[in-house]
Amino acid sequence: MAEKNSVKKIGKIKLSSQAMNSLPRLMILLLLSLVLTFLSPYFLTKLNLINVVAMSSIPAIFALGEMLVVLTGNIDLSLGAIFSLGGVVVAALMKYLLVPVPIAILAGMAAGALMGVINGVLMAKVKLPSFIGSYALRVAITGFANAILQGYIVYDFPPAFRFIGVQRLFGIPVPIYFAAAVFFVIWVVLYRTKLGRKIYAVGANPEAARLSGIKNDRVIMTVYIIAGSMAALAGILQTSRINQAHAFLGDPTLLPGIAAVVIGGTSMFGGVGGAFGTIIGALIMNVIQNGLNLLGAPSVWQQTIVGGIILFAVVIDQSVRQATAKRIN
Repeated sequence: MAEKNSVKKIGKIKLSSQAMNSLPRLMILLLLSLVLTFLSPYFLTKLNLINVVAMSSIPAIFALGEMLVVLTGNIDLSLGAIFSLGGVVVAALMKYLLVPVPIAILAGMAAGALMGVINGVLMAKVKLPSFIGSYALRVAITGFANAILQGYIVYDFPPAFRFIGVQRLFGIPVPIYFAAAVFFVIWVVLYRTKLGRKIYAVGANPEAARLSGIKNDRVIMTVYIIAGSMAALAGILQTSRINQAHAFLGDPTLLPGIAAVVIGGTSMFGGVGGAFGTIIGALIMNVIQNGLNLLGAPSVWQQTIVGGIILFAVVIDQSVRQATAKRIN
């Protein structure tokens, strides 16, 4: 009973405050879209908008998993490698052992969850700093994935597997349905369950949460397991989309995923943020990339431009946070 009452008192998150936290990000997204609409006649077309949302779906799933970890005041640098591992496991099972597609997909997600368990043990039980522990696991997972495929790139998968990455239902790409389902589940977990309140409580003040009866270790273990599963799912979808798997597939996803979490309003110190803001963060990242492609920006400069815009957005966000905090105090 004490734990229940304290969780409600410490970890209760009002949806209105989360909406206010997401509002500036939504305004940035709308402003970017407005600017690109004037700069390119192709941006505000049905085909391009669907493409932007579809391309944001897989990074959004990845970022939602990372967001849960960051909410507890930790970070997971192994998710990029778990992203790769999910695709590698599915590819190896389908190509080498002829395992049916649904079973292979479940096995890939189970592999991600298992890596989450290892991460959770390292951080929650062994008490390693999340930065060091997850980075070490990242190296180990990459080596394991490379060993599974013996350094090769595996490609040419069954049509049933390709369906989840490239096909459409009712005119909407299938990955969008996956992203919507993941968002709904994470939203319910954060705002409609005791686990969600515990996640915010642990991130806001770990010691106060512990003294109130919350088992911090269990909460941290749980978020790492969920994050691992989500990263593996994202990797499986990406493998299906590009029709190939290799041990380094997820390397380019980690930093943009963390950037989407931060741009979405989740504090790297934990306790502040949410699912809706993370989705907006992923959309902002892909709108910027899409806009640069439409405007014909030189590819050699695109990463620099994207990085500068992200840095500017984060600096502005932190400035607004500090100004708001001063007014409240």
